[in-house]
This record gives sequence, C-alpha cells and structure tokens, in this order.
Amino acid sequence: MTEPLTIGMLGYRFMGRAHSNALARLPMFFPEAPEIERHTLIGRDEEALTEAADQFGFAHTATDWEDVVDEVDVFYNLGPNHLHAEPSIAALEAETPVFCEKPLAPTLDAAERMRDAAVDAGVPAGCAFNYRFVPAIQYAKGLIDDGELGEIHHVRGRYLQDWLVDPDAAWAWRMDADLAGSGALGDLGAHTVDLARFLVGETAGEIERVSGHLQTFVDERPVYDDEGTVEEHRPVTVDDAYTAQAEFENGAVGNFEASRFATGHKNDHTIEIHGSAGSLKFSLERLNELEVLTGDSRGYETVLVTDETDPYVDHWWPPGHVIGWEHTFVHENYEFLSAVDEGGEFSPSFDDAYDVQVVLDAIERADETGQWVAVD
Repeated sequence: MTEPLTIGMLGYRFMGRAHSNALARLPMFFPEAPEIERHTLIGRDEEALTEAADQFGFAHTATDWEDVVDEVDVFYNLGPNHLHAEPSIAALEAETPVFCEKPLAPTLDAAERMRDAAVDAGVPAGCAFNYRFVPAIQYAKGLIDDGELGEIHHVRGRYLQDWLVDPDAAWAWRMDADLAGSGALGDLGAHTVDLARFLVGETAGEIERVSGHLQTFVDERPVYDDEGTVEEHRPVTVDDAYTAQAEFENGAVGNFEASRFATGHKNDHTIEIHGSAGSLKFSLERLNELEVLTGDSRGYETVLVTDETDPYVDHWWPPGHVIGWEHTFVHENYEFLSAVDEGGEFSPSFDDAYDVQVVLDAIERADETGQWVAVD
C-alpha cells in the first residue's frame, strides 16, 4: 500500500492510550512498518474525546462508531467488552480489518458471531493478546517447539492483582456481567488460556476438559460522585477470582487461576511449563527474564532475553537494556498492521480468540455444575 493506512479507534482510556502510544512509536523503531494515519478517535464524551484526540495525535473525532467503520482502512475496537461485537461485526461487513481488545466478547455466542463475520469478510481480524509478543515468551515458544522441554506434562498459569481488596473500591463496568461477561476469568484468565494454547498447543494439543470454581468476595460496590461522596451501591455480578484444572490432548495437566484480591500482587502474570526433558518459568513482573532448566542442569538458569538476536529486541536498545510492558503493544501493532498492509494473516486471530472463549465458557459451566466439563 502506498497510501497511509487510516486508523479509526473506539475507546480512549486505558487501552486507547496503550495502543495510541504504540502507533506513535512505530515509525521511530519499526521503520519497515506500514505508514499509518491516526484518523478518527471515537467516544461519547465530546470534551474528553477532543482532549484525548489532541494528546494521542488523532486528526478527527466522532461520537458514533457507525460513522467511522466503513470510512477508515483499519478499525480498532478498544471499548468495554459489551461493545466488542456489534461495531466489530459492522466493520467486518464493510470489509474493514479489525483489531479488538480481549476477551473477544462477553459471551460465547457473541464471540462466535464475531469469528464468523471475520471468516466471511476475508480480511485480517486480530485480538489483542499482547503477552504473546513479549520477547521472553517468543523465546520460550521456540524452546518448546524445538523439543527442548520434551513431552509436556504440566502447564501452570496464574494472573494475580489486588486492586479490589478494599471493599470500598469503586464500582466499575468490569464488575457487571451484562457489560463484562465475567470478572477475573475473562479479564485475566483469557490471557493465561491464550498463552497456554500459544506455547504448548502444537506439542501438548488442545485443552480437552476443565473443572472450574468462581468466587465473588464482595457482593456490592459504591458509586462515588465527583466529590468522593457515595451516591449508591451497585451489585457485583462477576467473579473476583477463579481456579481451574485442565487436561490437554496429550494428557498434560493444567492449573489456572486469577484473582483481583491477591494482596501484594499488582500485575503478576506467571506461567510455568514442565516437560520430560526440561522446564521454564516466566513472570510478567520480570518480563525480560525467562527461567530455563534443560539437559543435565541441576537448577534453573535465568536467561535475560535482551540479545539482539532475540525476538524484536534488535528494534530497541543495545543488548542487555531491558524493555517494558508498553513495548508488547508496539510489537503486536507492528505485526497486525503489517498483515493488513500485505494482505496476510495475523495471529492471534478472531478464530484463536474464539477458542479461548470456548475454554472460558467451559470453566464457567464447570463451576455451575460442580463437574468436569468437556471443551467442545
């Protein structure tokens, strides 16, 4: 493509800021990336929207996504979960490539409709599981695919945060099942399930059955006015924490959990994989490092994944100089926009994200029935 790819972006808060930062960094650090134009930022609050557009470098604003999805080259859907399906499907029906935040949708039915719309459109449709693009995770996948860990026996994943420990923490849309779908399960567990499938899907196979336990610790939360006075209390209708067991196609055992009540854990996403010939451990709180045990070693070696030969690292700083969380967004935006520009495929796709949603749905059903549930 010789003309810049015009970007329309729905959402300008947390994820809007993260992706806008990534788009701004691309020309400087990934000069081979397609040229883009931050065209239209979409939101409801016109005053806040105008301020965000100026800050993020967007030339235009709109308060209705329907006016934008067929007028831009790429549509970014970074809105709350309940807004993922309708705008994304409309964009795909206009044959506009879509990049959507995770989880793909609040329900499995909505995720299925999004996946089918992507198939019918025949254009790139990606889901923003950004942790796939941590250099250490890419390095770990290479080790697993090369057989360095042997046959996979155990996959352990946890995602722990503590931002809801205080029972007086404010109510937000993430605590409403109609808006979010689920709580810690969809918000955090989706990342863990995706990483597990990404890392061992080709060696251990798919997850075939799961157990599940979802728990809500605080049943209602306060809503505050601008002066900090409680206006009302609203019910919390999603889980604050979940645990699950899983069985993979090759017989490997999986253990997954996430919590927003894990006191002392700010953003602790860890994954451990144990095989017949070796093991590895990763923590998002030390995202430049990978703990690796292979061969005859008696203990783990801490590998600093910052060499210029490591994935994506040559685009940044001299070897040994670490990168951060925000760089994962640069990497995934580079890969997605390159796929759009070249007419190629992008992974994680809507199909990948739907498969994650199938596992999450099975965990919820396992919690409801108190039994192991097959992942269909």
